[in-house]
Amino acid sequence: MDYNKLLNRKPIITDLNLIKDFIKGKRILVTGGAGSIGSEIVRQLVNFNASSVTVFDNAEASMFHLEQEISRSNPKSHVKYVIGDVRDKYRLEEVFESFKPNVVFHAAAYKHVPMMEANPIEAIKTNVLGTKNVADISFMNEVDKFVMVSTDKAVNPTNIMGATKRIAELYTQFLETKSATKFIVTRFGNVLGSEGSVVPTFIKQIKRGGPVSVTHKEVIRYFMTIPEACQLVLQASVLGKGGEVFLFDMGEPVSIEHLAINLIKHFKSDAKIEHIGL
Repeated sequence: MDYNKLLNRKPIITDLNLIKDFIKGKRILVTGGAGSIGSEIVRQLVNFNASSVTVFDNAEASMFHLEQEISRSNPKSHVKYVIGDVRDKYRLEEVFESFKPNVVFHAAAYKHVPMMEANPIEAIKTNVLGTKNVADISFMNEVDKFVMVSTDKAVNPTNIMGATKRIAELYTQFLETKSATKFIVTRFGNVLGSEGSVVPTFIKQIKRGGPVSVTHKEVIRYFMTIPEACQLVLQASVLGKGGEVFLFDMGEPVSIEHLAINLIKHFKSDAKIEHIGL
Protein backbone atom coordinates (compact mmCIF):
# COMPACT_ATOMS: atom_id res chain seq x y z
CA MET A 1 0.00 0.00 0.00
CA ASP A 2 1.00 3.66 -0.43
CA TYR A 3 2.23 4.73 3.01
CA ASN A 4 2.30 8.40 1.91
CA LYS A 5 -1.51 8.41 2.18
CA LEU A 6 -1.22 7.80 5.94
CA LEU A 7 1.02 10.81 6.63
CA ASN A 8 -1.51 13.70 6.58
CA ARG A 9 1.12 15.80 4.78
CA LYS A 10 3.09 16.01 1.56
CA PRO A 11 6.27 13.90 1.34
CA ILE A 12 9.49 15.71 2.28
CA ILE A 13 11.58 16.68 -0.75
CA THR A 14 15.38 16.67 -0.36
CA ASP A 15 18.11 18.08 -2.59
CA LEU A 16 19.20 14.94 -4.41
CA ASN A 17 21.92 16.74 -6.39
CA LEU A 18 23.73 17.71 -3.19
CA ILE A 19 23.59 14.09 -2.01
CA LYS A 20 24.78 12.73 -5.37
CA ASP A 21 27.74 15.11 -5.44
CA PHE A 22 28.77 14.10 -1.92
CA ILE A 23 28.32 10.34 -2.32
CA LYS A 24 29.86 9.97 -5.78
CA GLY A 25 33.19 8.15 -5.58
CA LYS A 26 33.01 7.55 -1.81
CA ARG A 27 33.66 4.22 -0.08
CA ILE A 28 30.69 3.72 2.22
CA LEU A 29 30.06 1.34 5.14
CA VAL A 30 26.49 0.79 6.34
CA THR A 31 26.11 -1.08 9.63
CA GLY A 32 22.73 -2.72 10.09
CA GLY A 33 22.64 -2.55 6.32
CA ALA A 34 20.12 -5.36 5.88
CA GLY A 35 17.49 -3.78 8.16
CA SER A 36 14.56 -1.58 7.18
CA ILE A 37 16.48 1.71 7.30
CA GLY A 38 19.93 0.34 6.47
CA SER A 39 18.78 -1.50 3.35
CA GLU A 40 17.04 1.59 1.96
CA ILE A 41 20.19 3.64 2.61
CA VAL A 42 22.10 0.99 0.61
CA ARG A 43 19.59 1.15 -2.28
CA GLN A 44 19.92 4.92 -2.47
CA LEU A 45 23.71 4.87 -2.20
CA VAL A 46 23.89 2.49 -5.16
CA ASN A 47 21.79 4.92 -7.21
CA PHE A 48 24.09 7.81 -6.20
CA ASN A 49 27.18 6.09 -7.67
CA ALA A 50 29.20 5.43 -4.55
CA SER A 51 32.62 3.94 -5.36
CA SER A 52 31.80 0.98 -3.11
CA VAL A 53 29.18 0.11 -0.53
CA THR A 54 29.89 -2.40 2.24
CA VAL A 55 26.76 -3.81 3.86
CA PHE A 56 27.48 -5.06 7.39
CA ASP A 57 24.81 -7.01 9.28
CA ASN A 58 24.33 -10.18 11.32
CA ALA A 59 20.98 -11.03 9.70
CA GLU A 60 21.88 -13.72 7.19
CA ALA A 61 18.46 -14.13 5.54
CA SER A 62 17.83 -10.39 5.17
CA MET A 63 21.32 -9.94 3.73
CA PHE A 64 20.68 -12.69 1.18
CA HIS A 65 17.40 -11.11 0.04
CA LEU A 66 19.04 -7.67 -0.27
CA GLU A 67 21.90 -9.14 -2.30
CA GLN A 68 19.44 -10.84 -4.66
CA GLU A 69 17.44 -7.64 -5.08
CA ILE A 70 20.42 -5.38 -5.83
CA SER A 71 22.08 -7.91 -8.13
CA ARG A 72 18.90 -7.75 -10.25
CA SER A 73 18.28 -3.99 -10.09
CA ASN A 74 21.93 -2.79 -10.21
CA PRO A 75 24.07 -5.68 -11.48
CA LYS A 76 27.14 -3.43 -12.03
CA SER A 77 27.07 -1.86 -8.56
CA HIS A 78 30.07 -2.32 -6.27
CA VAL A 79 28.37 -3.73 -3.18
CA LYS A 80 30.00 -6.09 -0.70
CA TYR A 81 27.92 -8.10 1.78
CA VAL A 82 29.65 -8.83 5.09
CA ILE A 83 28.17 -10.89 7.90
CA GLY A 84 29.22 -9.65 11.32
CA ASP A 85 28.10 -8.05 14.57
CA VAL A 86 28.85 -4.53 15.81
CA ARG A 87 29.53 -6.09 19.21
CA ASP A 88 32.53 -7.89 17.68
CA LYS A 89 35.33 -5.32 17.61
CA TYR A 90 37.80 -7.62 15.87
CA ARG A 91 35.39 -8.34 13.02
CA LEU A 92 34.82 -4.60 12.57
CA GLU A 93 38.56 -3.97 12.47
CA GLU A 94 38.87 -6.56 9.67
CA VAL A 95 36.11 -4.81 7.71
CA PHE A 96 37.72 -1.37 8.04
CA GLU A 97 41.09 -2.79 7.04
CA SER A 98 39.64 -4.55 3.99
CA PHE A 99 37.27 -1.88 2.66
CA LYS A 100 38.71 1.39 4.05
CA PRO A 101 35.44 3.36 4.19
CA ASN A 102 35.41 7.17 3.88
CA VAL A 103 31.88 7.49 5.31
CA VAL A 104 30.06 5.31 7.87
CA PHE A 105 26.29 5.18 8.27
CA HIS A 106 25.66 3.48 11.60
CA ALA A 107 22.13 2.05 11.52
CA ALA A 108 22.75 -1.15 13.50
CA ALA A 109 20.65 -1.11 16.67
CA TYR A 110 17.94 -2.78 18.66
CA LYS A 111 14.90 -0.50 18.26
CA HIS A 112 11.88 -2.39 19.60
CA VAL A 113 10.86 -0.66 22.83
CA PRO A 114 8.97 -3.45 24.69
CA MET A 115 11.53 -6.08 23.66
CA MET A 116 14.38 -3.98 25.03
CA GLU A 117 12.48 -3.36 28.28
CA ALA A 118 12.56 -7.14 28.71
CA ASN A 119 16.20 -7.49 27.60
CA PRO A 120 18.06 -4.39 28.83
CA ILE A 121 21.55 -5.94 28.87
CA GLU A 122 21.28 -6.85 25.18
CA ALA A 123 20.16 -3.29 24.42
CA ILE A 124 23.28 -1.97 26.14
CA LYS A 125 25.57 -4.46 24.37
CA THR A 126 24.34 -3.49 20.90
CA ASN A 127 23.16 0.11 21.15
CA VAL A 128 25.88 1.41 23.49
CA LEU A 129 28.90 -0.89 23.20
CA GLY A 130 28.24 -1.70 19.54
CA THR A 131 28.10 2.01 18.71
CA LYS A 132 31.27 2.59 20.73
CA ASN A 133 33.06 -0.09 18.70
CA VAL A 134 32.05 1.37 15.33
CA ALA A 135 32.75 4.95 16.45
CA ASP A 136 36.15 4.11 17.98
CA ILE A 137 37.31 2.25 14.87
CA SER A 138 36.03 5.07 12.64
CA PHE A 139 38.03 7.49 14.80
CA MET A 140 41.18 5.36 14.62
CA ASN A 141 40.87 5.00 10.83
CA GLU A 142 40.23 8.73 10.35
CA VAL A 143 36.94 8.21 8.52
CA ASP A 144 35.69 11.50 7.01
CA LYS A 145 32.14 11.31 8.39
CA PHE A 146 30.30 9.05 10.84
CA VAL A 147 26.50 9.39 10.73
CA MET A 148 24.56 7.75 13.53
CA VAL A 149 20.90 6.87 12.99
CA SER A 150 19.18 7.68 16.29
CA THR A 151 15.61 8.21 17.48
CA ASP A 152 13.34 10.82 19.03
CA LYS A 153 13.04 8.38 21.94
CA ALA A 154 16.56 9.49 22.96
CA VAL A 155 15.06 12.85 24.03
CA ASN A 156 14.51 12.73 27.82
CA PRO A 157 14.28 8.93 27.48
CA THR A 158 11.54 7.08 29.32
CA ASN A 159 12.54 3.57 28.20
CA ILE A 160 15.63 1.38 27.91
CA MET A 161 15.88 1.66 24.14
CA GLY A 162 15.78 5.46 24.21
CA ALA A 163 18.28 5.63 27.07
CA THR A 164 20.79 3.40 25.28
CA LYS A 165 20.51 5.47 22.11
CA ARG A 166 21.04 8.67 24.11
CA ILE A 167 24.21 7.23 25.67
CA ALA A 168 25.41 6.30 22.19
CA GLU A 169 24.71 9.86 20.98
CA LEU A 170 26.68 11.34 23.88
CA TYR A 171 29.65 9.09 23.18
CA THR A 172 29.84 10.06 19.51
CA GLN A 173 29.61 13.73 20.49
CA PHE A 174 32.46 13.19 22.95
CA LEU A 175 34.62 11.73 20.17
CA GLU A 176 33.81 14.72 17.98
CA THR A 177 35.75 16.96 20.38
CA LYS A 178 39.01 15.03 19.86
CA SER A 179 38.77 13.67 16.33
CA ALA A 180 39.35 14.61 12.69
CA THR A 181 36.29 12.49 11.91
CA LYS A 182 33.04 14.47 11.78
CA PHE A 183 30.49 12.72 14.01
CA ILE A 184 26.86 13.50 13.14
CA VAL A 185 23.64 12.31 14.83
CA THR A 186 20.29 12.08 13.06
CA ARG A 187 17.03 11.67 14.96
CA PHE A 188 13.58 10.88 13.65
CA GLY A 189 10.38 9.34 14.94
CA ASN A 190 8.33 6.39 13.80
CA VAL A 191 9.00 5.06 10.31
CA LEU A 192 6.01 3.69 8.43
CA GLY A 193 6.56 0.15 7.24
CA SER A 194 9.76 -0.56 9.15
CA GLU A 195 10.13 -3.96 10.81
CA GLY A 196 8.19 -4.21 14.06
CA SER A 197 6.49 -0.84 13.57
CA VAL A 198 2.82 -0.10 14.09
CA VAL A 199 1.49 -0.28 10.51
CA PRO A 200 2.73 -3.81 9.65
CA THR A 201 1.47 -4.90 13.08
CA PHE A 202 -1.98 -3.41 12.45
CA ILE A 203 -2.15 -4.98 8.98
CA LYS A 204 -1.41 -8.43 10.41
CA GLN A 205 -4.09 -7.94 13.06
CA ILE A 206 -6.62 -6.78 10.44
CA LYS A 207 -5.89 -9.75 8.19
CA ARG A 208 -6.49 -12.04 11.18
CA GLY A 209 -9.89 -10.38 11.63
CA GLY A 210 -8.88 -8.26 14.62
CA PRO A 211 -8.89 -6.96 17.19
CA VAL A 212 -6.53 -4.09 16.32
CA SER A 213 -4.65 -3.16 19.48
CA VAL A 214 -4.31 0.58 20.19
CA THR A 215 -2.79 1.67 23.51
CA HIS A 216 -5.04 4.72 24.03
CA LYS A 217 -7.47 6.63 21.83
CA GLU A 218 -5.67 9.95 22.35
CA VAL A 219 -2.15 8.73 21.52
CA ILE A 220 -0.45 10.57 18.66
CA ARG A 221 2.91 9.93 16.96
CA TYR A 222 5.09 11.53 14.29
CA PHE A 223 5.63 9.42 11.17
CA MET A 224 7.69 9.36 8.01
CA THR A 225 8.24 6.84 5.23
CA ILE A 226 11.39 4.75 4.88
CA PRO A 227 12.59 6.54 1.69
CA GLU A 228 12.00 9.94 3.34
CA ALA A 229 13.93 8.93 6.45
CA CYS A 230 16.88 7.62 4.46
CA GLN A 231 17.11 10.62 2.15
CA LEU A 232 17.18 12.87 5.20
CA VAL A 233 19.94 10.76 6.77
CA LEU A 234 21.92 11.11 3.54
CA GLN A 235 21.29 14.86 3.44
CA ALA A 236 22.50 15.17 7.03
CA SER A 237 25.75 13.50 5.95
CA VAL A 238 26.19 16.29 3.38
CA LEU A 239 25.24 19.20 5.64
CA GLY A 240 26.92 17.99 8.84
CA LYS A 241 30.07 19.80 9.91
CA GLY A 242 30.53 17.61 12.99
CA GLY A 243 28.88 17.57 16.40
CA GLU A 244 25.33 18.28 15.23
CA VAL A 245 22.14 16.47 16.19
CA PHE A 246 19.79 16.74 13.20
CA LEU A 247 16.10 16.67 14.07
CA PHE A 248 13.84 15.94 11.11
CA ASP A 249 10.67 17.96 10.56
CA MET A 250 8.04 15.24 10.46
CA GLY A 251 5.03 17.49 10.00
CA GLU A 252 1.90 17.13 12.09
CA PRO A 253 1.47 14.14 14.44
CA VAL A 254 -0.88 11.35 13.42
CA SER A 255 -3.57 9.87 15.67
CA ILE A 256 -2.86 6.15 16.13
CA GLU A 257 -6.60 5.52 16.50
CA HIS A 258 -7.30 7.26 13.17
CA LEU A 259 -4.42 5.37 11.59
CA ALA A 260 -6.01 2.08 12.68
CA ILE A 261 -9.46 3.19 11.42
CA ASN A 262 -8.03 4.19 8.02
CA LEU A 263 -6.23 0.86 7.65
CA ILE A 264 -9.40 -1.07 8.57
CA LYS A 265 -11.28 0.89 5.90
CA HIS A 266 -8.50 0.34 3.36
CA PHE A 267 -8.71 -3.43 3.78
CA LYS A 268 -12.53 -3.34 3.85
CA SER A 269 -12.47 -5.16 7.18
CA ASP A 270 -14.90 -5.22 10.08
CA ALA A 271 -12.09 -5.66 12.63
CA LYS A 272 -12.70 -3.93 15.96
CA ILE A 273 -10.26 -1.67 17.83
CA GLU A 274 -9.19 -2.78 21.31
CA HIS A 275 -7.63 -0.24 23.73
CA ILE A 276 -4.96 -2.12 25.69
CA GLY A 277 -3.55 0.71 27.86
CA LEU A 278 -0.31 2.67 27.73
